[in-house]
Parts: sequence; C-alpha cells; structure tokens
Amino acid sequence: MTLLSRSDLFDTACQALSAAGANDTMARLTATALVEADLQGLASHGVTRIPAYAAHLRNGRANGQAEPRVLRQHGAVLMIDAGQGLAYPACHLAVQQGIELARQQGVAFAVVANSHHFGAAAYHLRPVAEAGLVGLALGNSPAAMPAWGGKRPLFGTNPIAAAFPRAGHDPLLIDLSLSNVARGKLVVAAREGKSIPLGWALDADGQPTTDPQAGLAGSMVPAGGVKGTLLSLVIDLLVGTLTGSHFGFEADSLLDDEGRAPRVGQVFLLIDPAALAGQETYFSRIECLVDVMLEDPNVRLPGAQRFSRQREHEASGVEIPEVLWHKLQQLAAAPGVA
Repeated sequence: MTLLSRSDLFDTACQALSAAGANDTMARLTATALVEADLQGLASHGVTRIPAYAAHLRNGRANGQAEPRVLRQHGAVLMIDAGQGLAYPACHLAVQQGIELARQQGVAFAVVANSHHFGAAAYHLRPVAEAGLVGLALGNSPAAMPAWGGKRPLFGTNPIAAAFPRAGHDPLLIDLSLSNVARGKLVVAAREGKSIPLGWALDADGQPTTDPQAGLAGSMVPAGGVKGTLLSLVIDLLVGTLTGSHFGFEADSLLDDEGRAPRVGQVFLLIDPAALAGQETYFSRIECLVDVMLEDPNVRLPGAQRFSRQREHEASGVEIPEVLWHKLQQLAAAPGVA
C-alpha cells in the first residue's frame, strides 16, 4: 500500500483524467468525488475507477469535452443533458440548480440524461444537506441483476441515497445499492486476487460463487431477495422513462473498456423543510429520533463512519494499493488526447 495526501492523490487523479481527454471541469469534479470516496473508505467507488474512466474517454464511451446543459425547466422540474460525458459535471449542475429551485418552489426534481457512472450516490447530496435541504438520489446502471426468477441480468444495482441535515451535526447519510454489495467490491476483489463471500454473486449459470471474476460474468444477488429486485425495477423505470436514458439491459457494462456510451441517468429530489412543517419543527423531530436511536450504545448513525474516516484520512493520508498508484501515475504521464 502507498500512503498519499489528499492533494497528491487529487493531482494525479486529475492529470490521469485530463490525459485521457477530460476537459478541466470534468477532470476536477470527477477527481474530487473519487478522492473523497477513498478518504471515506469507499475504495470500490474511489480512484480505482479511473483506469476504466480513462479507457472510456479514450475509446469514445464517454465524451471528455461534454458540457452539461439545461434541456428544460418547468415549475419545480429540471432536466440536464450530460452530453454522454462523465456524470460528475452534470450531477453538480443538477444539484446546484436544484438547490436554488427548491428554495424558490419548496421542492425540486432534477434529472440527468445521457450520463455515465456517478460514483457514490450520497456524495452528490452533501451540498444539499449543507443547504439545509432533504435530498434523495437515484441512479440506474448497466444490467447486473436478473428479474426475480430469471437468470439474464436486466436491472442494474441501481443505488439509492438520502441525506437528512441536522443542526450542528453531520447529516444522516444513507447510501446503498440494491444488490447485497456494490458491484465495485467484486472489481476490487478480482484485481487483488481475493475470493468473495457466498451470497454476493451468482455465476453465469445462476449458481452461487466465491470467484469475483465468475460473479462479474454472471449476476449480483439482490438485497432482500425479491424486494431488492422490485426496488431496482422501480429505479430503472423512474430513471429510464423520465430521463429517456437507457434501461439497464440496454447499457453496455461499465467494466468493459470498449462498447457504446452507457447513456444511463440520475434523479435528484430536493425538499425544503421550511416549506412544510417548518425548519424548526424538522430539526426538532429529527433530533428526537436520533436521541432514541442512540439510547442503544451499539447503534451507529448512518454516514457517521464515513465522516469519521474522512476526517482521519484528511489528517493522516489515505492508503492506495501500490499497483493502482503506479497505474494512475502511468495514466497521468500518458500523452494527452487531442
């Protein structure tokens, strides 16, 4: 493992993305999100994604020169076109404009079309919570789970995240994929030559496996059985129909260097508590629930571990596998793409 400061990791990540063809804004916003994931201990959504992103930029699966734009706004509804670029600039625009819209309207529903992998879903909700708003984030992804009873992957692991601000405290941050574990954990295990626990994935024949490569070639086990499958269907329907983006089965795997642009989408719902029961009531009620939760000494608030790790790693640095660090350095030193 190689111990790195946030700034050193960010600079190299940014250079690697720029060399692969990302414009300055895309490289900076993408690197910021991935480095924060590593600081929070979310290695599967951190800079380990950069080699794949770089390959997508070089092979035309992602448009490095894309500039997100507002396609339309009607009342509290906002639609952003990511232009088939990496997702982070479009999600940033959707959230920033969504915050202003929610302050005006009481609620905002901001969607992103023609997009790409958007990393740890809850990352995009940090500014929402900092603005005193409640936020939900949904995203669909290439097929990784079958419909219940089937073998062919149709739905993505389709993450869902929520952020609830608290007065004077870190927000409650809930972030989960609808598979038992994030598919990125299989990617990390495969890269490191490790096995995976039973219950994470199925092979191509629908049989449980401890081999991450077989799991990546097969399908992910849904969280909660049929309930997880149905929730994944709900997200695929919401995102695919309301943004006009691909359904999971229409999008080529994000794990492949070559293929078509994924054209998946994201949805953000932002709610201003002041427009409903009122901000004072909101903060009072959330602390009532938190206090009861913490009466049990074994309860850990959602998001607390992420924030604790981030503060620790901001001070001490973050460890990255040596082979990954060398790969990032190679990508950063590669000739730029015209």
